[in-house]
Amino acid sequence: MADSHLLFVWKPSGYELREETGDVPAVGAAVERDGELLHVSKVAPSPLPGDKRECAYLVLA
Repeated sequence: MADSHLLFVWKPSGYELREETGDVPAVGAAVERDGELLHVSKVAPSPLPGDKRECAYLVLA
């Protein structure tokens, strides 16, 4: 189990980067955030320089 990962969360105003504990969700997984059902569109390295965590990119279902 990973200590933490990042979520790149879609919002009407743009994307928001969030830190979450545990393993990164898999591509295609459904994730609920702020009352919205989102899906993981891709998993990639963190967009932050020098950060070795994975980042899940979430889009509207």
